[in-house]
Formats: sequence, C-alpha cells, structure tokens
Amino acid sequence: MLKLTKTTFLTANHERFRLLPLSQLAATVDTQETSLKSQTHTQKPLESHPSLQIDPKYFVSVLLNCKNIFQIKQAHAQIVANGLLTNLFVSNKLLYIYVQHKAIDEAHAFFGGMREKDPVSWSVMVGGFAKDGDFVNCFRTFKELTRCSVQPDNYTLPFVLRVCRDRMDLLMGSLVHGVVLKSGLSWDHFVCAALVDMYAKCRVIDDARKLFDDMHKKDLVTWTVMIDGYAECGNPNESLVLFDWMSEEGIVPDKITMVTVVNACSKLGAMHKARFVHDYICSMKFSLTVILGTAMIDMYAKCGSVDFAREIFDGMREKNVISWSVMIAAYGYHGQGKKALDLFPMMLNCGIMPNRITFVSLLYACSHAGLVDEGFELFNIMWDKYGVKPDVKHCTCMVDLLGRAGRLDEALKLIENMTVEKDEGLWSAFLAACRIHKHVELAEWAAKSLLELQPQNPGHYVLLSNIYANAGMWEDMAKVRNLMTKRNLKKIPGWTWIEVDNKIHQFSVGDKSHPLSKEIYGLLKSLIEKLELAGYVPDTNFVLHDVDEEVKVGMLYTHSEKLAITFGLIATPEGTPIRITKNLRVCGDCHTFIKFVSAITKRSIIVRDSNRFHHFIEGACSCGDYW
Repeated sequence: MLKLTKTTFLTANHERFRLLPLSQLAATVDTQETSLKSQTHTQKPLESHPSLQIDPKYFVSVLLNCKNIFQIKQAHAQIVANGLLTNLFVSNKLLYIYVQHKAIDEAHAFFGGMREKDPVSWSVMVGGFAKDGDFVNCFRTFKELTRCSVQPDNYTLPFVLRVCRDRMDLLMGSLVHGVVLKSGLSWDHFVCAALVDMYAKCRVIDDARKLFDDMHKKDLVTWTVMIDGYAECGNPNESLVLFDWMSEEGIVPDKITMVTVVNACSKLGAMHKARFVHDYICSMKFSLTVILGTAMIDMYAKCGSVDFAREIFDGMREKNVISWSVMIAAYGYHGQGKKALDLFPMMLNCGIMPNRITFVSLLYACSHAGLVDEGFELFNIMWDKYGVKPDVKHCTCMVDLLGRAGRLDEALKLIENMTVEKDEGLWSAFLAACRIHKHVELAEWAAKSLLELQPQNPGHYVLLSNIYANAGMWEDMAKVRNLMTKRNLKKIPGWTWIEVDNKIHQFSVGDKSHPLSKEIYGLLKSLIEKLELAGYVPDTNFVLHDVDEEVKVGMLYTHSEKLAITFGLIATPEGTPIRITKNLRVCGDCHTFIKFVSAITKRSIIVRDSNRFHHFIEGACSCGDYW
C-alpha cells in the first residue's frame, strides 16, 4: 500500500498518479496558471486508485498550506478524485479556505453543491459574505439557514449582527435579536457583545446599555464598544464615567480603547479630562502611534489648546497624511488660517502627498480666516497638480468661503456649475451665508432645496425662520414655525457647559436650576452695568421674537453663554482662563459681550461653539469678528 506523508501532494491525470513535493507545488502552479482553468474543464473525472486509502486529515493539511486559488482548485480536484467530498469535515475546510482567500464566488458555488451542510457550513458562508461586504447575500443565506431549521451558533450570529451594525439596519438587527432569544444564545458572551455593538452603532444606546449591564462577563472589546457608543450618541461624559468604572473593575485598556477614550474627550471639550487621559496614557507607557497620536492632536485642539495639539504633533516619530490633515484642521477651527497653510509645504517636504481630507482641512481653514484668494488657489491646483478630484465637501468649503466673504453671486455660480451631487452640507453652508448677509430671496431658494433633502431636520426650519425674523418678516416666520409644529419637529435647545473642579456644569437660556443661581444672576447684573459703562450696547437683533425692546434686552441677558461665563468668574481662580462649550453657534450679542468681559476682568475666555473656537483676550477675538 502506498503511504503518503505531509510533505507530498497527490496529483493525477487520466493516465497515472504522480507525487509532487509541496515545495515544488507553487512553482508548478505559477508556470501553469494560464492553462489550469481550461484543464479543469477538459480533464476527465479523476478516479481514485483502488489501492490508496488517504486519511481525510491529510487533505485538510494540504488545504491549509495552499497559497493561492490555483493550489486550492488543484486540491479541490484531488478531493473529488478521491471521493472525499462526502466527508463533511473536508468539505467544510475546503469551503473555509475558499472564503479565506476571498474566492467568494467559488465558495458560493461549492456551498450550493454541498449535499450535506451542518451549522459550520452555514456559518462559514454567512461570514464569508459578511467579510466580502456582500450584505444582500449574507442576509439571504442567513434567512435560508433559519428556514432550514438549522440552529445558528455563536459564530454565525455575531457576523450577521455586524452586518446590521455596518448598515445601521436597526430593523434587521432587532429581528436577529429575536433569533438570538429563540436560540437560547442571549447569554453567550460573543453574541451579547455583538448585540451591544449593533445597538450602540445604531444609536439605540439605552438598549445597548441594558444588554451591557446584564452581561455576566465583560471583556475589553465590549467595554470599548460601550464607551465609543456613548461618545457617538452625544454623551461623551458617560463614556468617561464608563472608563473609570472599567479601570475599577481591573480591566487594563489597550491602545484601541485609549483612542476611543481620547475621542470621547474630544467631543466633551473638557481640558481637565484631556490632561487626565494624557497623563494616564503616559503612565501606561503607551507609545505614541500614528492613530493614538493623531487622536490626541484632535483631542487637545477640540479642548481649546492648539498649542498642546502642536506639541503632540511635533513629538510624533511617525506621521501620516491624516496626522498632517488633523493638525491643519486644528489651526483652521481655531482661526489660525496662516499657520494651517504654512503646514502644507512642510508636509510636502516630508514626502507626504495630500489627499481629499487634506484639502478639506486647508479649504476649511481658509473659509474661517477669510483667505479667499488662497482658497481659490488651493481649489484650482488640487486636481491639476495633485490629482485630487474636488468632491461635494471641497465645494461646500468654497461655498462657505465665498459666502462668508459676502460674494454670494460667486457662491451661487459655483453651486450651479457643480458636476457632483449637492448634499445638505452644501445647502446649509449657503443658507448660513444668506443669514449672515441677510439675503432673504436666496435664503428661500436654498432652504427649499435643503428641506427636500432633509425634511425632518428642525435646524433648517429654525435657520430660515431666523432669517425671516431678522428681516422683520414675522408672518413668514410664523408660517415656518407652524410647519414645524405640524411635522412634530422641535427646535434643538441651546445650552452651554463649563468644567470646574472636574465637574461639568450645564446651563440653558434663563436657567435658574444651578445651586449658585442667586450668586450668578447677582454678579451678572453688576457685570452688565460695568460693561455698559465701557461701551457695551445689547444687540436686540439677535432676539428673534416679535416682542418689546425691553423684553428683548432681558432675554439677551440670560443667554446660556453669559450664565456659564459668569459662573466661571465665580468658581475659578482669578486670572485663570475660562473655557466654555456651546452646542449651537454663539450669537452675535454674546460674542460682543464676551469681548467686553475679557477686557474688564483681564481673563482669557475660550469658547467652542458648533462651528469653531473663539479665543477672547483683552477685548479681542481670534476670529477677528469673522465667523
């Protein structure tokens, strides 16, 4: 009897068997690649030698050593020739190898011809489609699995749930959750972690948290998913609370977790938290990789310190195009457009070529610093010189740049000549420019296009109604507000938060819920008296209500920005900076108010609103009143 070893590979044709060493197989395949496919169709079915009895494990070993699709097909032919396709163990391994080599069409064809399938077969095929990004066939195969009364396992279900996550398909995710419950796998660690991930990415954070809290065992991946989920759903403070809890549970974070925590700090904008996280990273001796370093640049920039961001940037041993782009963007939304542009030639000198993100960052910096000519030059050379085709993001930056500069006709011409599809970001930028320059007719045109794209976004209605209010068109404003009511849309409330002694204090307009509310309003009253003596005049144009002038002044004085800054004056040491964050764009009157406060109190005040950062020092703002 002929005995085969693991160092040999069995090949055959219709005349004879011959033994080919594995070391020679790759070379043999390479020289025959052009003829293999035709051979597969022209050769007669291979017959196994009656004296050979080959252990199925041998072919499994051969499959695992295949380096390319041609070797896999040759092994497949030998499996057929030796009558081992009926061996489910071998068939599943062959299916798995096809999937691992991304030969998804071959895998699907083989799967369809399998006479017998077990849960492993189905899992491999579902996972293969998921990894290949073929979500339609992934769902279709999973549905077929359930119809065949096959019990899905803890390998199949996480794959399907990840597809639901990536597609943000909450309906399908909920249906799969029902299958999980029926299968009795709701307590399986891997399945439950996938459910938490799916619900978090679909922004159903309460359901994700309930599953998370019910888990008996939480690994680092699950903690990281939950931390990231809260940050993405607009509650970064809870992300940091979870991180503290994770540390108390003795779970040691890795770099991926720390990137998630750093991103949460970026969204929160709290400098104290940023410093704490930075110190923690140093104490854990994490190296400043490209991903972690870039995240920290973004964190410090969004917490109000572009100087700290630059320190991290300069300290990185390795930088990629994203690192440079993030640093450029950091200077951009701090109003330091010239410094942003200075980085561009430095990046080129380091041998790093710009991409679409780089040009978005550069054009954004130009738009927030009024650098119109520089913006035009960059927009014109990005395709001609660097091969980066302008997309809707770049066009949006140009519309914003022209609109802020008051060149609405040029912005309109750019929009009309665009060859890329217009999105809500572009129309929002143009509508905002119409508000700044009080062009009602163009605002109505932009709003119509915007509401066709996003009829359920209340912010668009509010912006149009504010334009009408500024123009004194109260009836038109009322019509827009009534339309919001009919569509059950509510205005996003404005609020401002400030961090003091590692605690976040939040204020809304006219807020009196704070424990120091009496002291806040008392100091605010005396502060306004001093400001008025210094020349501050309340701008009631920013009160968008048809009420008496005296009432408008009273409403202005209780804006959330003013309350937060006044609390900062009470609760922080004299001479220290005050940092606040506003969820909406800071209004013009509050902008003027803060300039006067910085001059009177000798305090630097850093304001982060929905658009950018404002640094107020001795009565002047870094934006140059251009925002």
